[in-house]
Amino acid sequence: MNDEQLLRYSRHILLPQIGILGQEKLTKSCALIIGIGGLGSPVAMYLAASGIGELILCDNDDVDLTNLQRQSIHNSEAIGMPKVDSAKKAIAKMNPEINVTVFQEYINEKKLQELVPKADVVIDASDNFVTRHAINQACVAYRKPLVSGSAIQFKGQISVFDMSKDTSPCYHCLFSKDGSNKDMHCATMGIFSPLVGIIGSMQAAEAAKILLDIESTLNGRLMLLDALTMEWRSIKLNKDPECTVCCINIKQ
Repeated sequence: MNDEQLLRYSRHILLPQIGILGQEKLTKSCALIIGIGGLGSPVAMYLAASGIGELILCDNDDVDLTNLQRQSIHNSEAIGMPKVDSAKKAIAKMNPEINVTVFQEYINEKKLQELVPKADVVIDASDNFVTRHAINQACVAYRKPLVSGSAIQFKGQISVFDMSKDTSPCYHCLFSKDGSNKDMHCATMGIFSPLVGIIGSMQAAEAAKILLDIESTLNGRLMLLDALTMEWRSIKLNKDPECTVCCINIKQ
């Protein structure tokens, strides 16, 4: 690390859990962020500020005036601009050392097969179950850790599915792909602005801990937040032995 990097990341380096070696690990890491909206905004900003060397950003939308209430990486000047381009511009102003690659397209299985193997951690900041299940399947296939978050109205949740560990449950273990889970969109349901900042910041924290090999992540736990009462609930998650995505069942 050069003198400027030592100064920029000095508050990280002071932490015994990180130090110089840990910060160097972060600068050599790659994170894939899918969705650069309410959740993806703080994820991208905090990972960039933390010095994650490479960020891959995926989102097919353009910045709209209604986004600015909660999508903090974008500003009024970015209205009409692709979200990935707006985010790349903001990241460059914050930390020009970060290598940012953008894809302005709807993420599909083919694209996931291309991008997931390149990443050391995958952050799901998308807003629909089809995309979430596709991301999960790719992370299971390539044994990549997945940080998943969601938020609607005043309710938020976050978990880690570390598929590099054989005992870890996957997203499908929690939310089966059987059609019983319905998408809820903030355009019709509404969303409390600071909530996405809370959940997205936690996703960034979990991603950074994974990259630093810190064991105390949310792997195997689901955290639920009611932002009206600021009450948290923690639910233990177990691998589903009947999961059709991460388990192979042998019938006797």
